[in-house]
Amino acid sequence: MLDRESQLKALMLKGLDGDAQAWRVLLSDLAAHLRPFFKRRLFNGESDAEDLVQETLIAIHAKRATWDRNQSFTAWAFTIARHKLIDHLRRQGRRLTEPLDDASMLLAEHTVEDGVMRRDLTRALSILPARQRALIHDVKVTGLSVAEAAERHGYSVAAAKVSIHRSFKALTARFAAGAAGSNDED
Repeated sequence: MLDRESQLKALMLKGLDGDAQAWRVLLSDLAAHLRPFFKRRLFNGESDAEDLVQETLIAIHAKRATWDRNQSFTAWAFTIARHKLIDHLRRQGRRLTEPLDDASMLLAEHTVEDGVMRRDLTRALSILPARQRALIHDVKVTGLSVAEAAERHGYSVAAAKVSIHRSFKALTARFAAGAAGSNDED
């Protein structure tokens, strides 16, 4: 690595001093090092890598007067190469696209509001005994018929209807009293 640096730096110095042959050798040797650098970092390989090699060599040629002779040449050259690569990737816009039909599994089934409503409903129903709470949940939230929910929880249809009615009466009394109390405080 150090040997490569010293060889390339010597060629750069000769090229800056007007040696056209040294400049051609420098660009040729540098191109041989840049190709694998770009190929390892690109997805589509050959053609883009060659374009980036040429862009980098042109930039090195155009900016050669800005290189500090006391600094590492390869660090300076590969910094230019890295910037060319970044510019290329930005222009290319590496974005994966997927048809929306196929992305439906990524979409949430419920919104934040649904979660808040579920939490509030769970809190409100918590005042009921477990069997009544399960019956209300199955009929009003899950969407089962009264007959299906009654069978599921061991009620007769008539007993399920009475239980649902009493549960709503208890909930109404509880929250109506709470609402009236909050109005008195205003």
